Amino acid sequence: MTDSGRAERYRTRMQRKKEVIDEAIARADREQGLLLILTGNGKGKSSSAFGMMARALGHGMRVGVAQFIKGRSDTGEEAFFRKQDQVVWHVLGEGFTWDTQNLERDTETAQRGWAVVQEMLRDPSLDLIVLDELTYPLKFGWLDLTVVLNDLKNRPAMQHVVITGRGAPEALCEAADTVTEMTDVKHAYRAGVQAQKGIDL
Repeated sequence: MTDSGRAERYRTRMQRKKEVIDEAIARADREQGLLLILTGNGKGKSSSAFGMMARALGHGMRVGVAQFIKGRSDTGEEAFFRKQDQVVWHVLGEGFTWDTQNLERDTETAQRGWAVVQEMLRDPSLDLIVLDELTYPLKFGWLDLTVVLNDLKNRPAMQHVVITGRGAPEALCEAADTVTEMTDVKHAYRAGVQAQKGIDL
């Protein structure tokens, strides 16, 4: 095929593609607060959520963060986002379950944390809420899934919520508007590389 023939074929293909995309955009005529789930065994769930935070802040939106499992306060994302006037940040965990090793304490910590989140979900001034690693308190039974789903359902109409963590419950995924599963293909940790500042924390 000649160069001009390839160029014409490419132009025709892109024109068809544009028509399909334009039609899909025209069909999307509603605005609403979205519930997004970032789950799976791959790296990048929280990082993706914090990327959405940056995007929201760029639009002048107000953002809230509630971290459930992580008890540390020395991550790069917290150091950066806590400096932003439009960010409310709560570290609600005490560390990983293999560190605490106390079911009653972990349950009480999660339930105290959810009480904080309930206030956030009632606050219409928060445009985006990130519930980092919420799937674990649900998976371990520290929080009642029915209560969580009901609170999410009754939040302000235009409030967006992003939930991260492995093993998102099926009912949570069914309630969500968008679900993304991160796939673990390869991870430096398994080759003995420590968590790196700016990449992992």
